[in-house]
Amino acid sequence: MKRYSGRIHSFQSMGAVDGPGLRFVVFMQGCPLRCAYCHNPDTWEPDAEEEYTPEEVAEKIRRFLPYLKNGGVTVTGGEPLMQPEFVMELFRILREEGVHTALDTSGVGDMQKTGRVLEYTDLVLADVKFLTAEDYRYYCKADFQKVAAFLNLTKKKNIPLWIRRVAVPGINDTKEDIIKLVDFLEEYPNVEKIELLPFRKLCLEKYETMGIPFPLADVPEMTETEAGRLRESIPVRYR
Repeated sequence: MKRYSGRIHSFQSMGAVDGPGLRFVVFMQGCPLRCAYCHNPDTWEPDAEEEYTPEEVAEKIRRFLPYLKNGGVTVTGGEPLMQPEFVMELFRILREEGVHTALDTSGVGDMQKTGRVLEYTDLVLADVKFLTAEDYRYYCKADFQKVAAFLNLTKKKNIPLWIRRVAVPGINDTKEDIIKLVDFLEEYPNVEKIELLPFRKLCLEKYETMGIPFPLADVPEMTETEAGRLRESIPVRYR
């Protein structure tokens, strides 16, 4: 294995939904969570066909920089904090070249190593899925305390924070759910934006191909109209 090599699932050269402006998006391979509504089960396992050094990925990105002047680079997954050394080194290279860096994460990772990644991170996109330990265990097989520790770390380092939440009908789709999220985030002055993403089932074919049952197959998708009504509960300052 190459020094600082990263296991990469795929690249998207001109993404428009993973941070400000047009962005080059790096999808890392491997995730410790098993979210009931995950759209990318093919990124769960840590093994990947492709490995790249940070410099090799940076070279791919450089070809698109003329189109990314108002955007930058987003590293997502999978869970990028499973490969913190790679992400840190890639962000360090990009920071030196004046490229805006965004980390799209669920916030679960080694906090010491995560802190080093954040030293070179311009923006964090954090998926705050639920607000209780019970819900995190049940729906994500994850530890909410790790997520809270990550959010506290971004506050300590004053990293701009965009919060994302997938709204799932019958699970976390009420006005009260959104109000509780907003109230929880009041203690984080670095939060700039709250994005509400409606539950979709575009991933069904992936699950079928992989022979994995989709836990929420019987849950209806959320319409954009329903999502719009929920977004009205988000204060204007976070939109």
